[in-house]
Amino acid sequence: MSNKKFFTFALLICLGLAGGASFYASSHPDGLEKVAEDIGFSATAEENANSDTPLADYAVDGIENERISGGLAGVIGVLGTAAISGGLFLLIRRKKSSPSK
Repeated sequence: MSNKKFFTFALLICLGLAGGASFYASSHPDGLEKVAEDIGFSATAEENANSDTPLADYAVDGIENERISGGLAGVIGVLGTAAISGGLFLLIRRKKSSPSK
């Protein structure tokens, strides 16, 4: 299997998991939020600086359907991560393959 086919297949699997598995994600708070609620210091928490960003709380701003919003946020996250890591990979590979003087 060629590298291109492998990475295309891996990207499709990641997109499927990010978009599809998010439908089954728990709506209960994560561990830190649960402890904060149990101990009682969740009321003292400050607003996150990123709370008004388009993908805050693992959802896409402006989409009312919670499942679609979460799935789309996952897909956008995978595509963004793939673009950044792929770009860095190509940049590093080009620097290593350039002839030394």
